[in-house]
Amino acid sequence: MPRRRSDGYVMISIISERYNIHPQTLRLYEREGLIKPARTAGNTRLYGLDEIKKLEMILCLTRDLGVNLAGVEVVLQLARMMHEADVEFDRLLDFIRQTMLDRRHGIERENALVKAAPRNLAKVK
Repeated sequence: MPRRRSDGYVMISIISERYNIHPQTLRLYEREGLIKPARTAGNTRLYGLDEIKKLEMILCLTRDLGVNLAGVEVVLQLARMMHEADVEFDRLLDFIRQTMLDRRHGIERENALVKAAPRNLAKVK
């Protein structure tokens, strides 16, 4: 993306040009809570990669699929919930793997006085 700042953020005018969208529309999306750009000390809106990806999703939903802003809000909320569920699922898998390793090596963490992090165990030949 052209004229990107050294910290990776892009100003509203650049986003407006790049995506052929009026700056007031971007401000509306912000007021509706769909995007939340970062701000400089002078209160200038700065769009990072996450907000740009979210904006691309919003534009795809509204322009290509005809979804209204209420529908966009629902879709974004569902996407956020799916991401959180995915993170929680990964934590659960890590816990299950650790529990299986503990059982395999005869470690009983629930009875331990200090819950220590597992050490890298080397297989003895």
